[in-house]
Amino acid sequence: MSQFSTQFAADRPDFAAIAAWIPKGSSVLDLGCGDGSLLRYLKETRAVRGYGVEISDLDIVSCIANGVNVIQNDLESGLADFENDSFDFVILSQTLQATRHTEALTREMLRVGREGVVSFPNFGYWKSRLNVLLGNMPVSKELPYQWYDTPNVHLCTLNDFETFCRTQNIAITARSVMTGTRRIGVLPNLLGSTAAYRFQRGI
Repeated sequence: MSQFSTQFAADRPDFAAIAAWIPKGSSVLDLGCGDGSLLRYLKETRAVRGYGVEISDLDIVSCIANGVNVIQNDLESGLADFENDSFDFVILSQTLQATRHTEALTREMLRVGREGVVSFPNFGYWKSRLNVLLGNMPVSKELPYQWYDTPNVHLCTLNDFETFCRTQNIAITARSVMTGTRRIGVLPNLLGSTAAYRFQRGI
């Protein structure tokens, strides 16, 4: 594993959780890919092929520097440029909470990809609950913004996301909950700061 991959496995434990679900050589579409770090990580560790979708000009430049194929597009306008089942996996990493049209976007993820993967900060984490109990919006490594400058519009808990999947006929096939690099198995909605889910169309 390269120094880049080792660093990101430590800094972003959800990267390692996502990579564990991606078979080698899979085709991947990474939505809201930022600077392309996840796709670069997956290329180095899982030999994936695919594209990122990003709107920020600065992040587009960073994607190119990271050797990532990237398309400039606004996720809120949908994925009409992609055909059905174009990719093995469509990934939305640490972006779900910043999307305005969550239902439509998850439907599009499962139209374009055979499977979907999301990761997001868990608003049910005990430190977040404590901050709210004390009268403040939480600020943490997972939620680094102040209330007035946050891009997050749909914060949710693990329970919220799982209920959402049931109502949308989405079948969850795997879940990984973590706090830092530590995997959480007991009381995950209370003790986990970050969650990753793998899912597909329901029957």
